[in-house]
Amino acid sequence: MLGRMTGHGKHAFDERDEHGIRVRPALASDVPHIQRLIAPYVDRRILLGKENVALYGSIQQFRIAEGPDGVPIGCGALAVFWDDIAEVRTLALDADWIHKRVGHRMLEALEHDARELGVARIFCLTFEVEFFAKHGYLEIGEQVVPPDVYAELVRSSDEGVAEFLDLARVKPNTLGNTRMLKIL
Repeated sequence: MLGRMTGHGKHAFDERDEHGIRVRPALASDVPHIQRLIAPYVDRRILLGKENVALYGSIQQFRIAEGPDGVPIGCGALAVFWDDIAEVRTLALDADWIHKRVGHRMLEALEHDARELGVARIFCLTFEVEFFAKHGYLEIGEQVVPPDVYAELVRSSDEGVAEFLDLARVKPNTLGNTRMLKIL
C-alpha cells in the first residue's frame, strides 16, 4: 500500500518510486506547470479551466507528481466541500505518463490527504470511470448531501461545487461525465 508510513515519518508516495516518480505537496511555483498539465484537458472540455489567481489561492489543495528529472508530470487537488465530503479535482497527467501508475499514486496521495482531514467520502465527476472504479469509487445519482447542506453549498461561487451540485450553469462542461463516490 502506498499510503504506509516509512521509517522517516514520510509516506511512501512522498518518496521516489522505482521509476523515479515522487508525489509531493504543490508549491506556488508549480502553478505554470499545473496550467500546462490541464490545458489539453480544458481544450477537450474534460476539465474546467482555472485562472492563475484561483490556482494560487488553492495551491495548498494540490499535489504534484514529479518525473525523475524533477519536472512536474501530474497534478491533482482535493477540495473539501463539507464536514464529511471532498472532491478529487483537476487530476491531470502529461500524456507521456498515462498508464504508468502515476495517476494511481496521485489518487492515493489525495485520498490520504482526505483521511488526514477527517473526510469520510470522496466525490469525483469524471470521464475516467474505469480508473476510479479500480480505486473503489462507485457511480452515484444526484443526491449526495442532505437538502440543508445543498442549500448552503448552492451559495458557493466555486465552479467545482457547482459541478458537484449539477447546477445548470456548468452543464456544458459536465455533459457525459459520471458522478462517482468513494467511502473511505
